[in-house]
Amino acid sequence: QVQLVESGGGLVQPGGSLRLSCAASGSSFRINVMGWYRQAPGKQRELVATITSGSVTNYADSVKDRFTISRDNAKNTVYLQMNSLKPEDSAVYYCNARRVFFGNNYDYWGQGTQVTVSS
Repeated sequence: QVQLVESGGGLVQPGGSLRLSCAASGSSFRINVMGWYRQAPGKQRELVATITSGSVTNYADSVKDRFTISRDNAKNTVYLQMNSLKPEDSAVYYCNARRVFFGNNYDYWGQGTQVTVSS
């Protein structure tokens, strides 16, 4: 079992920055990929960024060059540094962890943290 707890969301002005944190507890054995997804009202949940166990990263085109995903293995925490925020970045951001076990994918999700970009 893996438990994910997000923090760091809030209200920020356009052009501002936020850093989201996702602390993992429980078993982290063979977590292959961790990432951040977001969902705005009336929209589908979309991928923001992922980072593999080998620290290979992937970003949605809409956030590339503005957001940075990283992790601190000593603290069992994944981060999303968000810079140059735009109103369209407003959404609930969810931390995700995926475990691959004998060809099956197991996904774990945090409770979500609200990010609002507005003047």
